Order: sequence, then structure tokens, then C-alpha cells
Amino acid sequence: MKIVLAPDSYKNSLTAKQVAASIKKGFQKVYPNAEYVSFPMADGGEGTVQSLVDAKNGQIITEKVVNPLGNPTEAQYGLIDDGSVAVIEMAQASGIQYINQFTQNPYITTTFGTGELIKSAIKHGAKTVIIGIGGSATNDGGAGMAQALGAHLLDEKGDELQYGGAMLKKLDKVDISEMLPELSDTEIIIASDVTNPLTGPNGASHVFGPQKGANEEMVEFLDEALSHYADVLKRDLGKDLENVPGAGAAGGLGAGLLAFTNSQMRSGVDIVVNYTGLKEKVKGADVVITGEGQIDFQTKFGKTPIGVAKAAKAVDPDTTVIAIAGSVGEKISELYPLGIDAIFTCVPGIEELSKAIQDTDKNLQQVSENIARLIKKV
Repeated sequence: MKIVLAPDSYKNSLTAKQVAASIKKGFQKVYPNAEYVSFPMADGGEGTVQSLVDAKNGQIITEKVVNPLGNPTEAQYGLIDDGSVAVIEMAQASGIQYINQFTQNPYITTTFGTGELIKSAIKHGAKTVIIGIGGSATNDGGAGMAQALGAHLLDEKGDELQYGGAMLKKLDKVDISEMLPELSDTEIIIASDVTNPLTGPNGASHVFGPQKGANEEMVEFLDEALSHYADVLKRDLGKDLENVPGAGAAGGLGAGLLAFTNSQMRSGVDIVVNYTGLKEKVKGADVVITGEGQIDFQTKFGKTPIGVAKAAKAVDPDTTVIAIAGSVGEKISELYPLGIDAIFTCVPGIEELSKAIQDTDKNLQQVSENIARLIKKV
């Protein structure tokens, strides 16, 4: 009996590695002698760094950077494959956790710290940088990131623009002559399933700006600023990015990365599947267990359980794929044709969220044991 454990993390509760360990304990009560393969997973968002570092026996690097409000902080990223590949979550440096209702202001928030993480990774020898761009507090089109990597964004007086999306209205010239030389030999892989363009009704400012503190007037101003930014990038760098799908991700960081680096966008979970070698590991598996904190119809849009299911079924269509979630939402029937055979919740009954989070390990073990007993009976 070969059982592959490939869950995502349960937000605010357990890491993906811990979730896999809990499921394994439950299964071992029924199948003590089975072959267990644990593969912590992620979809390019929170937990991607830890999952890939755990799966690849990499290392965590801590770096002093600037947070989205321009204040010093510490952020982490991972190095895998003997340091040749870096894994970065932009939220570590530029995430929404750094702001609150009193400090949120997308006019001034910056991705400079994200650029500092990329620079650090390259200086550590990384030739490929995987960057997850979810959870941002910014709307600066990746301008701060570019400045951290040596780009000069200048106003009509030739002065460097200050931090923030509002400053992009003053952009007169982009100068990349002093950008980090190693960038030209560095592959940047953008882990994102967001397809929003940079500007317009479905763009970064209109869709995501309000989450970061933008009122109606600010949204319009920021959208105009990003449109002007796109015009200057097209003129000075020859890159027309305003309507490229995904350019609006992370407040336009998608556009910034495409403009200033050698980058490409890919599905986050597909990246993790590739770099963990999951397809190789599921060969010969009788059962594949995946999961995440919340499973519903949105899971089909590039979330970990679907990525794992597709990988497993591509190797062997007869492999049983089971998903375990902390909460099961609407329209999960839409997930069954995509490769998931059954979905279970680990919460045993109605209880406070804090209690459910506290008991996640115990609950996962319990439901996993019950699933194993059912499999054995069949």
C-alpha cells in the first residue's frame, strides 16, 4: 500500500508539512506498514516558500528589507536545488499584514522590499527566482521593486520618484542602465493565477485597490497613474503591458516584473508540482491525500487540491484522490470531474473557529483514520 500525502497548509493553523504529518498518524493506525510519501504543497501563495524548502531540503534566508510603508523589517525567502533556485513570497516584504485600517494607503505603499529580496537571492547565487505575488499591500505597478533592482524612475526634473502608486503620475522617464547586471541571466517565474489586466474596470486599482484602503476617488487616480506608467514603459522599454492578463496582479507587480526582468507567468500550483517532482512520487500510489483549509468551487481555479489531483490522474487515472479540508463550501460537485474522488471535512461538529483551529491536528488524525478504515473495508 503506497499512500502519498500532498496537502497545502491550513491557514492560521498548521503548515503543509504538519498537515501531512497529522494525516499520516491517522492512517498509520489502520495501515502501520504502508509506504508513506509526504510532499508538502502550495499554490504559489502563502506557504509556498516553506513547502518547497521542506520538500527539497532547502534553506531559509532572512533579509532586512523595507516594508510597504517604507519602514525596516525582516523577511524570509527560500533557496533550493543547492541554491540555484530561490523561492520568494512578495507578501513577506510587501504584504497586507504590514498595514491596518489606520495605515493603509495605496498612494504610498511600495514593492521596494520585494525587489530587495530578489536582489538578495541573486547575490546568493540563484539563477532562477520563483516569486509568488499574492497578498500585496501595494498598487505601485512594481515600481518600487524595479528601483530596488537599480532602475531609475524619473520625473520631469530628473529626480527619482518617491515610493507609491500615486507617484507614477509624475513619471517622465525610465532608465535601466544601472539595473543589477545579473538580472539578464536570471529567470524569474511569476507564480500567479490572477488574470486581471493592469488598468481598467478589471484592473489592479479597481478590483484590488479597495482591499488596500483605496476609496472611489483614489481608485480612479491610481488607475490613471498606472495607465500613464504603462505608456512610459511602452515608450522607453518597448513593452506593451497594459492589457496583458496577469499584469494587474499584486497591484501591478505582475506588469513590473514583466517589464523589468526576464520573466514569465505560470500557475502557482503547477510550479510547485514541477519543482517538487510530485508526478514522479505518485507513481504506483494507491491513494493520494491532499487538502487545504477551505475547499469549495473556487478550488478549481488553480488551488492545490486540483493541482495535485490533475498530477496524480495524469500519471494513473485509477489512483484514488481524496481531499480533506477544515471547511467545505458550496458547489464542491464541480471538483469531482477534475480529478478529486472524495472530499471530507476534518471538523467533527459545530464549534468556534478558534477551537477548530486549536484542534486541527487531532481532528485531522481522526478523519484520516476513518478514511483509512473505509478504504480498508472496501
